[in-house]
Amino acid sequence: MALADARAICPDLATRPADLAREAAALASLRRWAGRYAPMVATDGVDGLMADISGVPHLFGGEADLRDDLQARLERAGLHATSAIAGTRGAAHALARHGGGIVADGQLAEGIGHLPVTALRVDHDTAEALARVGLARIADLTHLPRAPLARRFGSGLVLRLDQALGAQAEPVAAEPDAPQFGVRMTLPEPIGLQSDVMAGLARLLERLCAKLARHRMGARRVRLELRRVDRGTAQVEIGLARPMRDPARIAVLFAKGVDEVESGFGIDALRLTAPVTETLAPEQIGGGPTIRHEDALADLLSSVGNRIGFDRVLRLLPATSLIPERSFLLAPAAWSTPEPIPHRAGVARPIILFSPEPVTAASGTPPARFRWRRMRFTTLRATGPERITPEWWFDDPAWRSGLRDYWRVETQEGPRLWLFVTPQSQGAQDGPAPVGPLNWYVQGEFA
Repeated sequence: MALADARAICPDLATRPADLAREAAALASLRRWAGRYAPMVATDGVDGLMADISGVPHLFGGEADLRDDLQARLERAGLHATSAIAGTRGAAHALARHGGGIVADGQLAEGIGHLPVTALRVDHDTAEALARVGLARIADLTHLPRAPLARRFGSGLVLRLDQALGAQAEPVAAEPDAPQFGVRMTLPEPIGLQSDVMAGLARLLERLCAKLARHRMGARRVRLELRRVDRGTAQVEIGLARPMRDPARIAVLFAKGVDEVESGFGIDALRLTAPVTETLAPEQIGGGPTIRHEDALADLLSSVGNRIGFDRVLRLLPATSLIPERSFLLAPAAWSTPEPIPHRAGVARPIILFSPEPVTAASGTPPARFRWRRMRFTTLRATGPERITPEWWFDDPAWRSGLRDYWRVETQEGPRLWLFVTPQSQGAQDGPAPVGPLNWYVQGEFA
């Protein structure tokens, strides 16, 4: 029902937004767990599972004991579920969503005949059309000729009815499990030198990258696990700035971490996994001594990111705003793609931008002399003013004073600065002269 109707019935009703991604992940985990009852388990809609238990019930003592065991385990896990066992997928689906139970062999029509026609997985319009002519239950349809039903209500109704009754086959097609990208190596003799570990890592990387290539995937995070003779373990993990499956370039990033590993009495096993992967189309790698610009940049970002953290390596992205502070966005370089700077007509912007810093001892408009950062400056030439209006839909405390007039000032001492003053402090351009000193600020510096 609608949320407003539900709250009218229950004013204290607590609601929360549905997290579809987490629900799908939970259902996938439950599907893998249900493999203890059947070799073929598939999802059935967004809230159900369908398992083919042919030849399995005798292992649990029969269908009833299998269903009881399933229900008991789900209840202990805190899950409320309804289960059903029937000879066809359509009958099991219908019964599970209308109370559950078990339909004996050869009694499909009697076992689901009392259920409404909506249990056949037909659309809402078809169900309403059937109800208008008095066909409300599945039993009302089982003995009717199929040709008139198909002409009047469509072939979809006949297909679902025959599937539920076993006249049409509907196998359980389980989704393939996601590939696990991991390889391992057991050594006949323990090793302890960094060169030996790197040699073993190179062999594992060749196998791992070949597996990634078969699935057209690239690694974004690679983990090396080292097992010592005393059963202790050490782990080295690296991140990659972009999907990659080039063994040579990945191996270089492991050198520092492997050098810091304490091998103890020796390492007798290595395991290499790629826990985080992304789609990567086939590409030419290792074709020569030259490295593409994007590969060199990715290697630099990977090297720096593994040392200080990928979230601390940022890049500037353009933003559609005339406000200097909002004309760019800061984004992690590893999780974003570069964008070209759009052509901006008009005056140039400073190469260095910082928070407004006050100017003292300023005289004139623009100031002929002023002090900034404890240094005196003399203006040689000034270009401006450039008036910038704050965006009314943003409430920025730094811009509550209103308009700003920006000047490009070249000083005798060398720096080329970006100064601004607010018209409120200096009065209208065509009005009387301002009273008191002007409030000047420096916000940027040109190259």
